[in-house]
Amino acid sequence: MDGATSTDESTDGERRAVRLRVPPLLGAAVLMAMSAAGPGFITQTASFTVLYGASFACAVVVSMLIDIAVQMNVWRILGISGQRAQDLASKVFPGAGQVLTVFVVLGAIVFNIGNIAGAGLGLHDLLGIDSRIGAAISGCLAIAIFLGKAVFTAVDRVMVVLGLVKICLIIVLVVVTAPPVGQAVVGVVAPHGLPFLPILTLIGGTVGGFITYSGAHRLIDSGITGADNVSRINRGALTGILVACVLRIVLFLGFFGVVATGVHLANANDAAGSSFLAAFGPVGLHLFGLVFWAAGMTSTIGNSYTTATFLRSYAAPIRRHMNRTVIVLVALATVVFVAAGQTPQSMLVFAGAINGLVLPIGLAIILWVALRRRDLIAHHTYPKVLLGAGVAAWLFTAYAAVVSLTSIGSIFH
Repeated sequence: MDGATSTDESTDGERRAVRLRVPPLLGAAVLMAMSAAGPGFITQTASFTVLYGASFACAVVVSMLIDIAVQMNVWRILGISGQRAQDLASKVFPGAGQVLTVFVVLGAIVFNIGNIAGAGLGLHDLLGIDSRIGAAISGCLAIAIFLGKAVFTAVDRVMVVLGLVKICLIIVLVVVTAPPVGQAVVGVVAPHGLPFLPILTLIGGTVGGFITYSGAHRLIDSGITGADNVSRINRGALTGILVACVLRIVLFLGFFGVVATGVHLANANDAAGSSFLAAFGPVGLHLFGLVFWAAGMTSTIGNSYTTATFLRSYAAPIRRHMNRTVIVLVALATVVFVAAGQTPQSMLVFAGAINGLVLPIGLAIILWVALRRRDLIAHHTYPKVLLGAGVAAWLFTAYAAVVSLTSIGSIFH
């Protein structure tokens, strides 16, 4: 009788655990989407919305189209091959995997300092504590997630919860500000005075660098690979893209709602925080702090995890101790920011330029596999429409890379 009761309780516990578990596909999708929506993305969206108003909607839509073309190709090729980007690249061109890894890791390490800084600034606005103390607390919380045994389960849950916090608070901002959607729609098809730079910046900050591979690498770690799983792979990619697009749209609309009222922002250098302050009053700064902290945390976790998946190909200890590698990466970013007190702007510009190179290089390899190395994807029949969209995205990002390179020299003057 006691044995039966024990078994029943154990079964109930397992069922509860199953209900609380985030499905691997959703986990991969949310990791990709939330990694793209870091502090830099929020700051860029707010600043450009203030500068260009409804016309910035065009940049948002273009970045979404590029995101769809890139992610659908990356998820499909990496998912079917079952190989991470650097390993697949090495099989296509000798040394290409190492080159791709160097670019990804360099950009990711620098941007992770910015991510942890964003989390620290978020806690400063939320709780009024020093941003360096906030960064140290945030870094310790991120490290704690990777100390347990069920790391993937913990990461998936944290990303989903923090993602929901971000999206819900931003939706509240949209509801309160009631943006003129009609003007935004006109801005999409007929932008006025919108230069190319905001489009390039938004694409680099939401699709480039480690972000390109975060969801696909998480998918591979979940074991969802091979041509037999192509429908699940596509579903995961589409879910991630949908979440990312919703976040982009509501974030722009929220800030545009404030801009459209003509209100004078309290701090033009902090357009994002000032927008929340204008919309909600004094409590708005605390709400913004929560959003910014959640953005910093999700991007820090996604960045560190994806960087470790690249490094694992070149060192056996990293493969055996992925958790520790992620912890080291988080700790490194935290210590650098706490010691410096700020993230040097020149480093962020340099990392942005590096990320501008990562996207076309990695995408070129992905598209080459679809065109000429189908043996690496089990001779899968590749959709021509998807391939065409990928080529169009590559042409755009290749041009963006050339423009991005021009910023490297300027930071040393």
